[in-house]
Amino acid sequence: MFDLDGHVAIVTGGNGGVGLAFARGLVKCGASVAIWGRNPDKNAAALAELRALGGNVEAFSCDVTDEAQIADAFAATLARFEHVDSCFANAGGGGFRGLSHQTSRDDWLATVDLNLMSVVQTWAPLTEHLLARQSGGRLVVTSSVAALMGTAGAAGYSTTKQAVRGLVQALAVELGHAGIRVNAILPGFIETEMSLSAGKEFQDACRRRSAIGRIGELEDMEGIAAFLASRHSDFMTGQSIVMDGGHSIFPM
Repeated sequence: MFDLDGHVAIVTGGNGGVGLAFARGLVKCGASVAIWGRNPDKNAAALAELRALGGNVEAFSCDVTDEAQIADAFAATLARFEHVDSCFANAGGGGFRGLSHQTSRDDWLATVDLNLMSVVQTWAPLTEHLLARQSGGRLVVTSSVAALMGTAGAAGYSTTKQAVRGLVQALAVELGHAGIRVNAILPGFIETEMSLSAGKEFQDACRRRSAIGRIGELEDMEGIAAFLASRHSDFMTGQSIVMDGGHSIFPM
């Protein structure tokens, strides 16, 4: 059903965690994947893993907060794969930690740059490419369940992850006429190197709030990437797809 043969996807931050899970799901369905990541060792490890699955995959060095690096990575991606059909804007981070009113303007702007402007900048050249090809396409961003819930000490993260949902809705309207679908994935607590650093107490709290009695595993994120890249999501755009095991609706 989700045959992605001939489909080329970019996954930013695709060398680990949720991004690598997206890439695995895409490769398993036959897509070619361009990994954009900053860490050369992680890029190499991701390539080895995905190629072992039979994937046509390449990795490119890119910091998505740097427009020049985005331009270079996109040009290199086109040189390698000739076209691009979708982009999973997954790279981002937690941003500042601490009380909002005690946080500097520079720290706020750095978080906005990391989680919002990086997406705007990453999608800009791809949108031009998709419009020129006139063959539709997919733009997907990794938001977070934190966009739906207050998170003490992480106002910047919650704010920017909510902001990309607004971006998704705006671009869905702007680009729908061209067959470009724009959606957001909102993961809950997923077992990644980054999330596990939050500590056991936080993990246990997330587990208690899960309607299905567990926290997320990376394998849980593979199928949604394949679905959103495939033609079976043609009638879905401007949406926020929550993947959190019921964390955001489960009463304490």
